Amino acid sequence: MPQMSPMMWTLLFVFFISLFLLFNILNYFNFLPEFFSSKTSQPLVKNHSLNWKW
Repeated sequence: MPQMSPMMWTLLFVFFISLFLLFNILNYFNFLPEFFSSKTSQPLVKNHSLNWKW
């Protein structure tokens, strides 16, 4: 079984690194946070007041 040349290992490394970066960049820009997508003026944090009776 022939061995790969060092140039082919480098090309394979560059290929996988570029795929990894492309995947991460596309996922980063594809993410849409809730406060940008919601058109209503509802508060993001909900306060629940509890009446404690000791």
